[in-house]
Amino acid sequence: MKKYSMLTDSPGKSLFFFALPMILGNLFQQFYSTVDSIIVGQFVGEEALAAVGASYSLTTVFIMIAIGGGIGASVITSQYLGAGIYRKMKTSIYTALVSFLTVSVLLGMFGMIFSKSILTALHTPPNILADAMLYLKIYFIGLPFLFMYNILSSIFNALGNSRTPLYLLIFSSLLNIVMDLALVRGFGYGISGAAIATVIAQGISAVISFLLLMKCLNKYKYEKEKYDNPELTAGMEMVASVQKKSALFDGQMLGNMIKVAIPSMLQQSIVSVGMLLVQSVVNGFGSSVLAGYTAGMRIESICIVPMIASGNAVSTFTAQNLGAGEAERVKKGYLAAVKMVAAFAVFICLALVTFHESIISSFLEEGSDAAAFETGNAYLSFIAFFFVFIGLKAITDGVLRGAGDVIVFTLANLINLGIRVAFAFSFASVLGVQAVWFAVPIGWTTNYLISLVRFLSGKWSSKKLINTEE
Repeated sequence: MKKYSMLTDSPGKSLFFFALPMILGNLFQQFYSTVDSIIVGQFVGEEALAAVGASYSLTTVFIMIAIGGGIGASVITSQYLGAGIYRKMKTSIYTALVSFLTVSVLLGMFGMIFSKSILTALHTPPNILADAMLYLKIYFIGLPFLFMYNILSSIFNALGNSRTPLYLLIFSSLLNIVMDLALVRGFGYGISGAAIATVIAQGISAVISFLLLMKCLNKYKYEKEKYDNPELTAGMEMVASVQKKSALFDGQMLGNMIKVAIPSMLQQSIVSVGMLLVQSVVNGFGSSVLAGYTAGMRIESICIVPMIASGNAVSTFTAQNLGAGEAERVKKGYLAAVKMVAAFAVFICLALVTFHESIISSFLEEGSDAAAFETGNAYLSFIAFFFVFIGLKAITDGVLRGAGDVIVFTLANLINLGIRVAFAFSFASVLGVQAVWFAVPIGWTTNYLISLVRFLSGKWSSKKLINTEE
């Protein structure tokens, strides 16, 4: 497959072929999470599946924090790459790795200490509390590996290399599935086996990712530097190819990363945070409804993959082109991305409307409570028609994020989250568990419209996160 340049090739082609490995990779990531749930549901039981579901909202929040942090780092890295300043590009990567490894260790410790309190606060049904706590404790032990794996994937994407994360995700997914079957079905470790399999698979992939990144950075040894030559006409410039050593940490770069990372974490985790905050609403309807909702969430997580990946691709495209001073090219890329997510949305809608019953049945063992099947089917039948809005939201947010224009972007995502939580809690007593998912498209659409107004203003194109001066 030809490698398309985001700086010189057709915006539509470069975005699509850059996003495609990201989509496939994220699908594999969601695939093994889904298989994890299927294996637990089929070979351990409905209550175990509900326990994984009770843990899933919380664990996904941490993964999305990692992805958001990686995007914060990748925007800075992409802008330096677009500007051809490789020494500072490397420094931004080293700064991100050191900083977010530290954060992941602290978050892992926090999760270990407070997992029971969080699950209790979310009104997790008593019959699944012990299993959910066990799953979370194992997960948090391996959090640094999961965290760094996602940070490293974002850095590869920032360098315009979306294929390496794809290959590693395929490897990790297949390893996870094999270990799931061995530990859960073969050795009977139950829910703990599923958690152990995920941690080991992600840990091995994180180590391999780091080694490959260090090898990849070796090719960025030389950069173009302009300088005045007094022997020539005054003010005339020459260009030399120079090699400079990169610093291992830069506090100013970290500040700029955080400026983008925090709203990016919010944007990436908005679905997961929403799930977490309304988890108590779902939990209040019992473990059977929770099991059906868990199955529906897993499918929703798969369906939003091409949308989120497209938004991340637009973010990298924007950062590289703004670094190169090509704001008009960003607008062309955005229009191409609109067509791309619209096509994805039509395909997803047709697939869910046609196959939702078969999909939900694959998660639940024969004889599961009818409420589990009804909840899962109702959820997918409704949400199928609204994925275009999260796609439009993702790519519009992607432009603002890639430009470092974070204020409106952050506000839009906070409003999205607020709508989801307020609607679920306000109308659960009237609409039942359906209130949880009715709020989703309302939040997505509002977020998109706010970000669109900012995009149309054009003010994002004047933002500058990198310092090109020595």
